[in-house]
Amino acid sequence: MAAEPDLRCYLVTGAGTPEHITKVAAAAARGGAGVIQVRSKPIDAGDLLELTVSVARAVAEANPVTRVLVDDRVDVAAAAMARGENVHGVHVGQTDLPVADVRRLLGKDAIIGLTTGTRELVEAANVHAAAGLIDYVGCGPYKPTPTKDSGRNPLGVEAYRELTELCEVPMVAIGSVTAEDAPALAATGVAGVAVVRALMNAEDPAGYAARIVAAFSPAGAAPGGANGHGNEEF
Repeated sequence: MAAEPDLRCYLVTGAGTPEHITKVAAAAARGGAGVIQVRSKPIDAGDLLELTVSVARAVAEANPVTRVLVDDRVDVAAAAMARGENVHGVHVGQTDLPVADVRRLLGKDAIIGLTTGTRELVEAANVHAAAGLIDYVGCGPYKPTPTKDSGRNPLGVEAYRELTELCEVPMVAIGSVTAEDAPALAATGVAGVAVVRALMNAEDPAGYAARIVAAFSPAGAAPGGANGHGNEEF
């Protein structure tokens, strides 16, 4: 599998023009966001590929260590990777292609994330992790969110303590997460937080990303380079 990405600040792109999405992604990367997930629904595959390439190139210039993933669309990720673009993998949900197929399609060096949100889903993800099929899990929702209806109940802070102890790969909290939530979530052992609206709408996305990174970092550490399973390693 690929080297572990820096998951402390994980931007999931949201609504906006391609220019706005690309600009925010690049700014977040400059602020230390270790992962940018390109998510735009509904959108045609061709348009998503074009957006992904735009984001990937801007992010590569802003911060070469930031990793770019595509949400759900394994075909789009594969096309971008085959072109040699700065795209590193995909994040899939429970109803997308099975992760074994995703790994076969994208190869051993791709970063593959999987959505979870319950003890049962985390236990199932551990089986995939043991087989070398996934690199991390997203887990949520942390709070109710209008961005994506998973059908699962909000977890709140305390649930993450149990789930991170259970999970055998790094875990990212998602679901209406803000920079203000990051310190409490960091204390649970999650590797990072995924943020959509708060970063997409921030006046200063770079500064907002840096605040999140700082919540997972020891005092004085520079953003953008560390990775691992929990805040104790940062």
